[in-house]
Amino acid sequence: MVLLGSLQTLAACKNAAGIAGNIFAFGLFLSPVPTFRRIMRNESTEQFSGLPYIYALLNCLITAWYGLPMISTDNLLVTTVNSIGAVFQIVYIFIFLKYAEKFRKLRMIGLLLLVFGLFAIIAIGSLLMVDFEVRHLTIGFISCASLISMFASPLFVINLVIRTRSVEFMPFHLSLCTFLMSTSFLLYGIFNFDPFIYIPNGIGTFLGVIQLFLFTYYEKSSRVDSIEPLIVSYSSTDA
Repeated sequence: MVLLGSLQTLAACKNAAGIAGNIFAFGLFLSPVPTFRRIMRNESTEQFSGLPYIYALLNCLITAWYGLPMISTDNLLVTTVNSIGAVFQIVYIFIFLKYAEKFRKLRMIGLLLLVFGLFAIIAIGSLLMVDFEVRHLTIGFISCASLISMFASPLFVINLVIRTRSVEFMPFHLSLCTFLMSTSFLLYGIFNFDPFIYIPNGIGTFLGVIQLFLFTYYEKSSRVDSIEPLIVSYSSTDA
């Protein structure tokens, strides 16, 4: 009875963490909305790149596939969040295609077809693997690598923040949602004893902490700097 109670508590904690991760993920999925409002308002993609949405779509598709019962055990909340994420990315990509110039539009279509082709190869190839454990490990490693590379992308922003000493390109809500979602799925993976989930999300949690620390540090520095005079006056004798 004690063991059964412990297992039920563990399952409840895992589900709670997974549901929280699904909720916090919406902050990430909605973060490009201002960008696409601008694109639709100006009817131009300007200098914005569509590559992040292409890559995010591939990542969502692979990770959603990993969460299915035919690939891993009891990870449906991983499938739900990434399925929703894939829908968001597809919407963003089609909006981008509508307003992109012809050359960029053709390149985006080519990349989109490449993503679907690559995902089809991964999905069909995994189904051809008869041994469940081999299938699980193969897709698990692919999903883990994809998640780690996605979580590593903020390193460019972190570097930019440190160089410019400005948090202009690192919105607080985005950093916070990254931290909360990663932490939720870190706990979810731990409760489910799944290293393919808790390892990449552990990295995401660590990078989220760094982003929040940098935001706090440089946002305070920006306020201190803002009280300095914008124009320095020199006496005529300095000329």
